[in-house]
Amino acid sequence: MERNAVNPVTWSVEMGFNQGEVVSGHSRTLYISGQTAMSKEGKPEHDGDMAAQLALSIDNIEAVLAEAGMSLPNLVRLNVYTTDVDLLFHHYGVLAGRLGAAEVAPTTTMLGVTRLAIPGQMVELEGTAVA
Repeated sequence: MERNAVNPVTWSVEMGFNQGEVVSGHSRTLYISGQTAMSKEGKPEHDGDMAAQLALSIDNIEAVLAEAGMSLPNLVRLNVYTTDVDLLFHHYGVLAGRLGAAEVAPTTTMLGVTRLAIPGQMVELEGTAVA
């Protein structure tokens, strides 16, 4: 797989995401359902703790990637849904740090929503990965 960033402006790169990515020569695409701060047993975790919910959501994204034989560097698209945009920005370093450590800057959209499917959940991540 070959990835080429498309950035007609540079401000997004400084924030940790590309405006677009051209992926060529790929053989498999993984579409990842929304991942929240759920335990392996399907129980919501970290009620009211945005940083912990964000970290576990990323862990769950990585678990799906690993099950498909992929890892964070394969992530080309990440959608972030949150019930509190301002609080998420306060803890965004949790996500940016994990992506930065993996040397990946997937295209990203963040949306503020009134609630998520599971009461108490404050953030949900969904993605697309290519290998």
